[in-house]
Amino acid sequence: MLRLYAVVRTDLDMSPGKMASQAGHAYLGAFLQCQESNPQLLAEYLQDFPGTKVCLKSRNLDGLLRAQAEAESAGIPCSLITDSGCPDFFDGKPVVTALGLGPAKEAQIKPITRRFLLL
Repeated sequence: MLRLYAVVRTDLDMSPGKMASQAGHAYLGAFLQCQESNPQLLAEYLQDFPGTKVCLKSRNLDGLLRAQAEAESAGIPCSLITDSGCPDFFDGKPVVTALGLGPAKEAQIKPITRRFLLL
């Protein structure tokens, strides 16, 4: 079974709603990346629509960047999410908040995601 993953930073003290929106951006970003790079894989994922989504937490930016590099190396679609930095969040400065991964099979992605806990 294919799954989409969102990994959200927990060191930014985002509200639950903000974290949920960043996870949504991550899922959509990975979905669109897959649509562009591997439409056949996306079609397989959509056979089980709406599909399984997993939300994980990263302690910091380094965890996201490491996972992104590993996913790219493994050929797994991924999308790094940068919040635009509106005045209500992060002092108005752009900040990397989340990473979208997949769709991918658990066996393929587990070496990347095993260090993250469920959000």
